Amino acid sequence: MAKLKTKFVCQNCGASYPKWSGRCENCGEWNTLLEQTPESTGKSAVSKSANSGRILSTQNIESISSGKKQPRISTGINDLDSVLGGGILPAGVVLIAGQPGIGKSTLLMQVSGEIAKSTPVLYVSGEESAEQVALRAARLGANNSSQLRFASSTSADDIAATIRDGQHKVVIIDSIQTLAMNEISSAPGTVSQITNSSNLIIQAAKNSGTAVIMVGHITKEGSIAGPKTLEHMVDVVLNFEGDRYGGFKVVRAAKNRYGSTTEAAIFEMNDTGLQIVENPSAALLAERQNTDGSIIMATLEGTRPILVEIQALVTPSNFGYPKRAASGFDLNRLNLLVAVLQRRTKLDLSDKDIFINVVGGLKLNDQAADLAVAMAIASAAAGRKLNDGVVVFGEVGLGGEIRTVLQAERRIAEAKKLGFSSAIAPYISGKNQKFITPVKDLRDALVKYLQ
Repeated sequence: MAKLKTKFVCQNCGASYPKWSGRCENCGEWNTLLEQTPESTGKSAVSKSANSGRILSTQNIESISSGKKQPRISTGINDLDSVLGGGILPAGVVLIAGQPGIGKSTLLMQVSGEIAKSTPVLYVSGEESAEQVALRAARLGANNSSQLRFASSTSADDIAATIRDGQHKVVIIDSIQTLAMNEISSAPGTVSQITNSSNLIIQAAKNSGTAVIMVGHITKEGSIAGPKTLEHMVDVVLNFEGDRYGGFKVVRAAKNRYGSTTEAAIFEMNDTGLQIVENPSAALLAERQNTDGSIIMATLEGTRPILVEIQALVTPSNFGYPKRAASGFDLNRLNLLVAVLQRRTKLDLSDKDIFINVVGGLKLNDQAADLAVAMAIASAAAGRKLNDGVVVFGEVGLGGEIRTVLQAERRIAEAKKLGFSSAIAPYISGKNQKFITPVKDLRDALVKYLQ
């Protein structure tokens, strides 16, 4: 069979070219040309499609919804099952992505070993040899099951045929960027190869009822490598976040057709692989010292409340332009909070370098971190500290007002469990009203509570 030729299509204006170039000559945009497989066009193709179609067989939607519920396959890790919506669904396709070295292959090998205790599992690697995978399996204790099989291949056609065979209930592919179809002449990892290979595997999974887990690479910008359609085609997209050199690692669902996207699983790497952190709040606060610039904040990872330490360091700037740096917190949000502090509290930070760190390697996307970060900066700048036993949370508006946040009751319950006595937060009504010291604006919070 003749190999399909590819073309490069501008994602901005739709112009096509026979080869790649950095700039589209039609619209003038840069880096918008993506490789695609051309589709058949013309009257013959249209008439052939019109005459080859058949009438679809339909069924009552009520009879479908009232059918027997499919049992899910447990990964052996309760928190990961919660992120997946109760486990891996048969015929479901899961895409897990994360930066290199964070532990994607380690996690999937652990999951393979647990599932293989009761279900046939196939682990397909396109990046590593059998010896390398065997060493990892032995280290993680996943080499004792006869139902765990291994294959090394980069052929999407061969992997799809193996899936259609139906001998394995779960297939893990590491990774989708290494696969290639024989009919497409482009190199593995290109847009056309990723799109067509993943589509071929997904069709095989749906037809055979096999659950498939695919590993996805990410770009240096942090997005999943390949076309955006890859995320649309799969059923579940899991993001593996954290620092690959240490600290906590978080798995959360960016997309889930079978469950919630608010759950999160928190792991820690040790000699025996990734282990669930049962009480992350206590682990994060174990070495904390109450000094200026240190604030305890009640945040949420999915639906789980966690207490984290936010540290700030404010020093005189040695250059004309002060430096702002943040680890685990959005830099643009930090610049906004610094501007609000200067305008609404008259705190002069124009000649100060400001550094923010979230202890434990966590990345905060919670708007409730605003008040804690602002108080940490003010504490470090003034050399004052917050009383022991106080947690902080609240969103800061541009006018300096403190706004309410979601799940305040759960944040307070976590703080009480770890022995904290009060919280600086926006006013809430209910049984926890006495626990909260309400603040209306940022100036009020700094003046009253920084000693």
